[in-house]
Amino acid sequence: MNKRPVILVCTVGGSPQPIVTAIKSLQPLFTEFICTDRDPGTGQPGSSLCITGAGKVCKSGSHSDAPDLPNIPTMTSLKSEQFAVTLIPSDDLDDAFVIIRKKLAQLHSKYPETTIVADYTGGTKTMTAALVTAVLESEGIKLQLVTGNRADLFKVRCGTEAVVSASIDTLKYEKAIQPYLSAWQRFAYDEAAMGLAAISPPLNSRLRNELHMLRVLSSAFSAWDCFDHRKALDLLDPYAPSKGEILVKYLPALRLLAKDSPKQEPMQILDLWRNAQRRAAQGRFDDAMGRCYRLIEWTAQWILRKDHDVDTGNLPESFVPKEFNIHPDEGGKLQAGLMKAWELIRLKHKGPAGRFIETEKSVLLDHIKSRNSSILAHGKAPIGQKDWEKMAEWMSTRFVSVVLQESASVCIRNLPEQLPGYANLFRETG
Repeated sequence: MNKRPVILVCTVGGSPQPIVTAIKSLQPLFTEFICTDRDPGTGQPGSSLCITGAGKVCKSGSHSDAPDLPNIPTMTSLKSEQFAVTLIPSDDLDDAFVIIRKKLAQLHSKYPETTIVADYTGGTKTMTAALVTAVLESEGIKLQLVTGNRADLFKVRCGTEAVVSASIDTLKYEKAIQPYLSAWQRFAYDEAAMGLAAISPPLNSRLRNELHMLRVLSSAFSAWDCFDHRKALDLLDPYAPSKGEILVKYLPALRLLAKDSPKQEPMQILDLWRNAQRRAAQGRFDDAMGRCYRLIEWTAQWILRKDHDVDTGNLPESFVPKEFNIHPDEGGKLQAGLMKAWELIRLKHKGPAGRFIETEKSVLLDHIKSRNSSILAHGKAPIGQKDWEKMAEWMSTRFVSVVLQESASVCIRNLPEQLPGYANLFRETG
């Protein structure tokens, strides 16, 4: 099987030996030299002199007082059509990066059937940083350097140079996944799952396994965020042995959410509050308010069902006080909406919720009016942050505590943990 032809891109400094070694080792089809031009302040020639200069322009070593070697193309027998020079500023990292990235893209387009190798051995620190960063921003480019034995901390000994591949799998992988791990901070698990699914699996088995785990976890919490608790549990449960110290915060509540039992409904109500908080954290205050409206209504329905065995969608006539203005619907059913359901709790229920509505009825009405003005209810304007903050404060300090007091009868006394906003918790490096 024939190897693909190589296009070499290398930074050029004052020492020609590493570049000569790279060219002789790779025998590139074409070489792009990244060089500095003449310094605009001092007028001193840049490293481009080592490529295009005539006569003796390169030094054979640090011991040489003056140039004693011809330019690099001459030393490596490169023909004029086999190389080109790209000039970059000496100390402007931004400009150098932009120029090199553009050149890499051009080479990739011009030579699609080749392997592009970037060598960052020579040149200034700015050159090196710009080339490596540009490679990380590009696809399908290999990175290498020329190294060898060192007599001191500064230079490789002449004659010991050898080409060494520079592994950047981890760097590329980390760069690729970071935007999607950051999406967790916004509880955008669906975005994370889709983004991670589009990343090519790394060759490194540890990174490949981690990528798979992050995809699954993102999908799991996305399912949970969409109330698909059964799917979320199916995805998270296999990680309980390896990630148990973290998942212990979430799996007990999730198991209650996914299983039909007396504990499921109050846990669903509390989980809906956590969901509303996530929507507010995303700035989706109308969605958050809508969820609060639903959980307030649901709480009344649940209490009347668990303690009084009545369904607000089909109330027994004997349960409805005569002074209640409730009329049968087309099907002959007596139904109670949110406020009517809470009024029934006030009149019929002796537990914490009954005492709560006695003192909080007017406040609840105010919040309902605010919700009804929402564009997602009966109004035309979106819920603002201040309106949401008032609602959230009341929910946190007054309403949720009542739900917990009522749910204590089925041994639920605490809110479920908010879903994680930091994916690195699950990583070995987290």
